[in-house]
Amino acid sequence: MEKSVKSSGVSQGIIIGVILSLITVIGYAAYQDLFTKWWMVFIQLGIPVTFGIIAGVKARKLLGGFISFKSAFTAYLIAVAIGTLTSMLISIVIFNFVDPDAALAIKEKSIEVTVAMMERFGTPQEAIEQSITELEKQDTFGIGTQIKGWFIWMVVYIIVGLLACLAVKKKEPLY
Repeated sequence: MEKSVKSSGVSQGIIIGVILSLITVIGYAAYQDLFTKWWMVFIQLGIPVTFGIIAGVKARKLLGGFISFKSAFTAYLIAVAIGTLTSMLISIVIFNFVDPDAALAIKEKSIEVTVAMMERFGTPQEAIEQSITELEKQDTFGIGTQIKGWFIWMVVYIIVGLLACLAVKKKEPLY
């Protein structure tokens, strides 16, 4: 693997990690309701995918304008893995060691938001109570839960990355 592919992935991965970690730290310190917003899923998906694609495009540029699918995907995957791992580690440290009470407060707020949404959709009270019971059992910010969540997100990132890297690749002409 060429150095430019790795370096592009690493540099973009650091950017992803910094951005996602800043969102986590700012959310923790200033606005914990941020963790209960539905649109955060799009940010959690969009930032790594965007900068992963940028890693592939930059690697292509460093390689003289041509890149194989494998090299583009490698740059993408390195970037996404480094960035999301960094963010996950920051989240684990904050919510498991620095301030575990914040994790409980966010969990309670998430339950309130979920109940309000279910009530708006006319969900029967029995189903709401069952959902509350299940949500209370979850350790949303636990180390194991976050690691499992990271692997699940990586599957999503890989699927999106495979499609995106089809657009990034550019074969060198044979003539």
